[in-house]
This record gives sequence, C-alpha cells and structure tokens, in this order.
Amino acid sequence: MIFNNRYDAAMRLVPLLKKYADTKGVVLAIPRGAVPMGFYIAKELHLPLDLLLTKKIGHPQNPELAVGSVSMEGRVVDPRFNMDEDFIERETVRIRATLKDRYKKFMGNRSSIDLKDKTVIIVDDGIATGNTMLLSVDLVKHHAPEKVVVATPVAAPEALRKLRKKADEVICLYAPEDFRAVGEFYDDFSQVTDDEVIDFLNRLSTEQKSV
Repeated sequence: MIFNNRYDAAMRLVPLLKKYADTKGVVLAIPRGAVPMGFYIAKELHLPLDLLLTKKIGHPQNPELAVGSVSMEGRVVDPRFNMDEDFIERETVRIRATLKDRYKKFMGNRSSIDLKDKTVIIVDDGIATGNTMLLSVDLVKHHAPEKVVVATPVAAPEALRKLRKKADEVICLYAPEDFRAVGEFYDDFSQVTDDEVIDFLNRLSTEQKSV
C-alpha cells in the first residue's frame, strides 16, 4: 500500500475515525510531519487540534539512549535505569523550557487543550520502532483522558503489538512485515516546515471559528 501524500493518508484514516466526529475529543499531532494529517482529520471530525510536543531524556553516557520523556506538563522515566533524581530533574526543566518555546512559536498565545475526560486521538504519519509513540501515550495518560486512540497509516508490526498493549485503540491501515522506513510508503514524503505547521494550525482555528 502506497499513499500519495499525507493528505491521502489522512483521508483514508478518516472513515475509521468517524465514530469520534462531533464528540468530546481532541486530535493531537506529533510535529512536524503529522501536523498536515492532524489538520485534515480534525477538520473532517469537527474536533480541535493540538500539538503533542515531547522530547526524550538521554542517558548521560549515551545521549541517544532514551531513559525517559518529557512533555510540557508531564514526564515519564524508565525505572530500569535507576537514574539520579537530580539529573532527571535538571533535564526535565531544560527540556520543558525548550518545548514551551517551540509550542509558543507554533501556537502563539493559544493555550494547550485540557485532555481530562476526553477521547484523545494521537496522529502520526508512520511508526517505525514505536518508542516515541509509546512514551507519548504514557504522557497523555497523565492527563486522565477518557480514551487514548493511536491513528497512523503505516507501522511496523512489532511497534503495533507494543502499542496495542498500551493504548485503548490502535488504528493502522498497513503493517507490512518488510517495513524499513516510513517514507517508503509515500510517493510524496516532503519535509514539513515550521511555517507550514503554523499555517495549518492557523487555518483550522480560523475555519472552525467561522462555522
């Protein structure tokens, strides 16, 4: 299965998400690649769109190794690493400041949406290892949503198996056993720029206010 672009992928997901249209829900997109998809899905479902900004906490001896993840309001730490609490706290403060600056750049003065008691649909344009999405689900659960749904057009089978143990529902159109890279399943997988993210967010806000 090949998708023309992110719009095509989003519109193929919409029928599987229609049951959440006009409900007490919110679409969260992982920047930057998933924002165009989040825009089209939120527009079709008549739901608000927000960004899910997270960043891993790297191990002090191996920064590529994630020992946890931080969002603007939450944090998860992998207990297997038995990390120094002072290090985790310093990294949390540093990372959170960076995330808040990035959120302000994208969203301006708009506040993040309260996720409590809502159906939260986390959208990504593809899932390889699943590590980012697994941490994202954990972070969202800290906000006490009613339900967490993961929606993606394509994912590695092993990543899906992990996610189905964590999220309340996982919707995926294609999970090939020979999965290598997300971009292989798109004719157009162009990088999404910061300016495009801002434009999508502003367009949806304007369109939904005018309805």
